[in-house]
Amino acid sequence: MRHLTASLLTLAAFSSALPAQDRSQSRSMVSSPLGVVASESVLASQVAARILEAGGNAVDAAIAANAMMGLVAPMNDGIGGDLFAIVYEAKTGKLHGLNASGWAPRGLTPAFLRAKGLTRMPQRGIHAATVPGAVKGWEALHARFGRLPMAEILAPAIQHAELGFPVGEVVSVYWKDSEAVLREDAPTAATFLPGGRAPAAGELFRNPQLAWSYRQIAAEGAKAFYTGAIAQQLLASARTHGGTMTPADLADYDVEWVTPVSTTYRGWTVHELPPNGQGIAALQMLNILERYPLAEWGHNSARALHAMIEAKKLAYADLQRHVGDPRFVRVPVAGLISKGYADRQAERISATRAACDVGGGDPTGTPDNGTTYLAVADKDGNLVSFIQSNYSTVGFGAGITVGKAGFVWHNRGGGFSLEAGSPNVLAGRKRPLHTIIPAFMEKGDEKVAFGIMGGWNQAQAHAQFVANIVDFGMNIQGALDAPRFSKDTFAGCDVNFEARIPRAVRDSLAAMGHEAVMRGDFSSTRMGAGQAVQRNMATRVNSGASDPRKDGGAISELPSRPSRPPRR
Repeated sequence: MRHLTASLLTLAAFSSALPAQDRSQSRSMVSSPLGVVASESVLASQVAARILEAGGNAVDAAIAANAMMGLVAPMNDGIGGDLFAIVYEAKTGKLHGLNASGWAPRGLTPAFLRAKGLTRMPQRGIHAATVPGAVKGWEALHARFGRLPMAEILAPAIQHAELGFPVGEVVSVYWKDSEAVLREDAPTAATFLPGGRAPAAGELFRNPQLAWSYRQIAAEGAKAFYTGAIAQQLLASARTHGGTMTPADLADYDVEWVTPVSTTYRGWTVHELPPNGQGIAALQMLNILERYPLAEWGHNSARALHAMIEAKKLAYADLQRHVGDPRFVRVPVAGLISKGYADRQAERISATRAACDVGGGDPTGTPDNGTTYLAVADKDGNLVSFIQSNYSTVGFGAGITVGKAGFVWHNRGGGFSLEAGSPNVLAGRKRPLHTIIPAFMEKGDEKVAFGIMGGWNQAQAHAQFVANIVDFGMNIQGALDAPRFSKDTFAGCDVNFEARIPRAVRDSLAAMGHEAVMRGDFSSTRMGAGQAVQRNMATRVNSGASDPRKDGGAISELPSRPSRPPRR
């Protein structure tokens, strides 16, 4: 009984950390004893909630939501991209990590690109494309945890692709920004510029070609994508554009189940996936920040922000110096996320001056945020932290539609380096340093699946989200809403601030040497956007939160309808 009372008090603290009146939080959490879904599209969240209502679990719902996101936000994500996931399995209490990031074609090498006159990795076009891992990721998740047939999971997305959906407000802006790039490729323009232009907000958009692709996957599984009818479309597209992709590059690809890595932060345990992603940078930041009394200093105070920004620089310098595909390079993960190393790193931070160069260079790749993050908690206590991406938003990934299959190639290969000696140097069958990262945090009965999109913003945004909950007592909605900073370069003293951070704080930071780049009140372009779900294992209540920087929302599963008594 004492255990249950303590859990209820913890949940109450989460729910009431901000006053009900005169608060800065944009909205309340969505809470239910049944399943809860949070995604950046209300339509995708509704579809996933329906899957839960039909008897599906958190993994089924996550796949359904992702399929919808590939339809409603085709510049951000889709089956032409990669995915990562963390699954909390309630019956065992275990975390499972999935790395479904694709590798470079065997023939895509630095020598091949240099022979074409390229001295840097291309950020668009077929040579920026790697094997898409998302569909193999769907299959692996479904085979291990799924409950409903894949045909039933994909059916709502197929139906919406054929009938059409109203384009969202934020998505319509991304679409318009990409219009010039989409015109450069005839199949791409035919698919994504109906009537010769980007669809406006609220305008119906249909994609029957994507419905065809989803039907192939529903009927044949991942083999449709990697060796079957969709594979033929992929290979024909690669040949048309002079790419190096071969049937073996697709057929040989497989995903990897990995063990999440973690650190503790003031009594909480925070989990990320190991490299080739940037998740360990979030853990490094938290280890450094644990040395500072952030709660005493105050949320988004000059001292707290200075410590966070400087910790970010140190963690990201290590990210660039050490992280690549661990099948090709040794990444010293244990050392990088150790507490002793954090002590030494914290000693490098000046209390009064910003460091403009801590040993890193300019980031490889682009600052674009072509990613979707979604989270699901089902009524049985399973949670899924799920992220999937095309990489660049503007330009729709690589800017090339795959034949008549209704989706684009991602440009994840743009994350490679051509510098000899870099841990992230391009090689055939190698995976690039990845920006997209799902996360999970827990303390006692509280379990939180969360993620925040946006290129190199992600690890630093994860650290801010955790600090908002642990140091500043926010609930998951408040932690997403709160004003953020983001430094999307590796060197220099420039840093992006949302306009909601007070002028006096920014002036104090400027006096320390920070060079403020001002963004809007809710800037998804630089600060990204996130979702979160939370489960209290004692009360069995799920809660969901959705970032106001995007179009989405958190939606709860509805109880099944009681059977009606027969009429007399």
